[in-house]
Amino acid sequence: MNPTRGITFALGSVLLVSAAQLGMRWSMSHLPQPEQWLSAQINLSAVAVVLVAVFAYALSMFCWLAALRDLPLGRAYSLLSISYALVYLLAASLPLFNESFSLTKSLGVALVILGVIIINSRPARAPEQRSAP
Repeated sequence: MNPTRGITFALGSVLLVSAAQLGMRWSMSHLPQPEQWLSAQINLSAVAVVLVAVFAYALSMFCWLAALRDLPLGRAYSLLSISYALVYLLAASLPLFNESFSLTKSLGVALVILGVIIINSRPARAPEQRSAP
C-alpha cells in the first residue's frame, strides 16, 4: 500500500468528477429541453462539453479504482466528499453558472471539509491479518 499514491489518485478522481459536474451543468443550460432534442437547433459546443464531461467521469472512475488499491475505503470515500465542496465553490464563484453563495450552504461545505480533515488526520493503520481457524 502506498497512501501518497492513493491520495493522489483519489484527488485526481475528485478533480475529474467535479469538472464533469460543472461541464454537464453548463451544457444543460445551453441545450434545449430533452423532448426538443430531435426538433430544435442544438448547440454543438454544449454537446461537445457533455461528451468531454462523460469522458472525465470515465477517467475519474479509473483514478478511483487506483486509489482503492492504496487506501482504506473509509479514508478514500471521505476524500470524494471534497467534490461536493469544490463544485459548490466553483459554481458560486464563476459567473457562467449564475449561482450564489449562501450562509447555510457555505456552513455545510465547511462541515464537509472539517469531516474530511478529521477522518484523514490520523495515520492509517495497517490492516489486521486474520489467522485461519
